[in-house]
Parts: sequence; structure tokens; C-alpha cells
Amino acid sequence: MRTLLVMLLCLCGLSVIEAQDEANSRPFHLGFTPWPYEISVDAVFYTYDRIAEDADLIVQHFDNGVPWTEALAGQPYTQHVMDDWSFRRSLTPDDHEVLVTVTPIGLMRVGLAPYRGTADNQPLPAPFADYAFDHPDVIAAFIHYCDTIIAYFEPDQFMFGIEVNLLMKNAPEQWDAYMVLHRAVYDHLKTTYPDLPAFVSLTGIDLLAGYTDADHEDQVRALNDILPYTDIVGYSVYPYFTRYMTSAIPTRLFDELAELSDKPMAVTETGYPAQTFTIDIAGTAVTLESDSEKQAEWTRYLLDSALEHDFQFVVNFVLRDYDALWEQIGSPQGFEIAWRDTGFYDEDGAPRPALDIWRDWLALPYARE
Repeated sequence: MRTLLVMLLCLCGLSVIEAQDEANSRPFHLGFTPWPYEISVDAVFYTYDRIAEDADLIVQHFDNGVPWTEALAGQPYTQHVMDDWSFRRSLTPDDHEVLVTVTPIGLMRVGLAPYRGTADNQPLPAPFADYAFDHPDVIAAFIHYCDTIIAYFEPDQFMFGIEVNLLMKNAPEQWDAYMVLHRAVYDHLKTTYPDLPAFVSLTGIDLLAGYTDADHEDQVRALNDILPYTDIVGYSVYPYFTRYMTSAIPTRLFDELAELSDKPMAVTETGYPAQTFTIDIAGTAVTLESDSEKQAEWTRYLLDSALEHDFQFVVNFVLRDYDALWEQIGSPQGFEIAWRDTGFYDEDGAPRPALDIWRDWLALPYARE
């Protein structure tokens, strides 16, 4: 999600399939993360309240570091970590499916995740600062971290890596070491929690030839390495980071992803901007023209595809536009702006057309064969 791509215009547009009118149930859960629209307690409570009404899945998403030192030593985590866990658990709706996502890879997907101690994303302490992914202490610490967070949240599904193929794209020299860790974690999870789905996510757009500037051969290798060690193929999908930008909805995208594997699929995070925005990419200001109708078109295609390809779940990462949060952090023009306007509620809390489409699907009874 955090890597911004060099994007080219695409001139063709395709129509979307509308399947919801003919469906009498849905085989997929619908969820959000509790990403708040501003830094305030009210915003947090608002977001959880809306998730309780507008979803049947909640994602507790941890992409903010790992308590490496304490996890390795088997010591209690800091008050900062435990207060956050306790608060999240207390607000999680009892009747919702719970997905917990963690990752050993840092936010920019170029190396080991930072340390989470008295704050998020702190510098790696010694000796972890000098360790590769395949170091025995990294493996032991991350497995312990997975065990403790599973015991605490008791999730229905567990994701132990976020957008892992971006490591192959951004730091391919680290991929083999990462796969040593990945295999060890997966084997441990399946032995210890045989009934808990364990998986990772990949950026779907980078796996498809011609959608981005990713090396296709490298990405195919990454996928093939991962497939034996994931129960679900989770896809992070932001179509406006492709060559299509916001000029057209890429309506072959999920068909092409479905051709890559026979494993169950899920959309672990997605979004589409409902407003025009300008982003700084390598010193160049790039404007992406969009509106709420384009967002609705993407949402309709997304959920029709979820039915067609029998997705496990779909997650729209942002529930409400975070203009206020963006301003609180200084109105940066970098990657922070890229998801600002992807909520199903605008910055004032007004619902968008995409929310009606989402709610129509949510109103259908959940049923899997």
C-alpha cells in the first residue's frame, strides 16, 4: 500500500458486471480497518461504531513495528503496546469476524520491520539492527509475537505478512532470507493452530504484467515461492496505482489474478479516490482526476468480482476520508495523501454512492458452501 508507482495513462475503458441484483447471498465478509479520520478519541469511537453497522469483519492491522526485544526474551510487552491492544479488543464488535494482520517487513517494504516499544516505528535496537530476515533470533521473536497476538485477539483469520512481494520489488537481494522466515512462521502456525487460516498479502497489481513497473519475472517467482506456504492468496489492490491511474477501471484485473492460482482469494485492502488529488512522485506533481461516481464504479466491479471468484472477504481500508488527520500531520503531498479520499464517507461524514453498493451486499445473508 505504501509504495507509489510510476503511472502511465490508459485510454481504454471497460464496462463492469453488475451481479448483486441476481445474488441471494454472499460468500464473502465485508470489512474495514479502524483507521480514524482524525487524531481524537471521538474519531476512534465513530469509526468503530460505523464498522459495527457497515461491516461484518474488522481488521486489526499492525504495520507499525514489532516488539522484537521483548518477543525474543519472552518478556511482557510495553504499556504502549498493551494499552493499544486492550483498547482495540474492547471496541471490537462481538459479532464480527476478526482478521489480525502483522508483518516482519517494514512500512516501505525494504527491510526488517522497525521496533515497537514505547512508541510505534522506533529504530531497530541492537542486535536486531544488524540481523537479516533469516537470523534465528528474528525467526524466534516473530513466531513468539504471532503466538502472543493470536492468544490475545483470538482472531478468526491471521495474516502474518503485508504486501510481501514488494520486498522482492524493492529489495530483491533480501527475498531468499525472507522466505526462510516465511516458511518457518507458516509451518509453526499450521502446526500450532491447524484450524486458523494463515496467510500473507501481495500487491495484486504488481503480479500482473504491464500494470506497473515491477519486474514480472521476479514477481512470478515471489508468488510461486509463497503459494505453498499460504492458505489464502490475499491481495492488496489499489487500481489507481497502475497504468490506468483514474482514467479507467481495469475490469480484467480480478480475472487475471484468479488465473494465477487455485488457492482461495481475498482482498485484504483496497480503495478508490472519490475526489481529485495531487501527489508528489519523485519531485513531480501528478494529478489524479476522480469523483464519487468513479469510486462507485470500482466498488461495484470489486464486489461483483468477489461473488464471481468466491473471495473469502473484501476490506476497504479507509472508512471515512481523513482530511482532518492529513491536516494534523502537516498536509504532506507524499504517499500520505494517496488514500485520504478513499472513504465511503467523505470528510464531513456524508455517505457516498459506493456505500449504498456496499450496504446492498452487506444486507445479503453471508453463506459459504
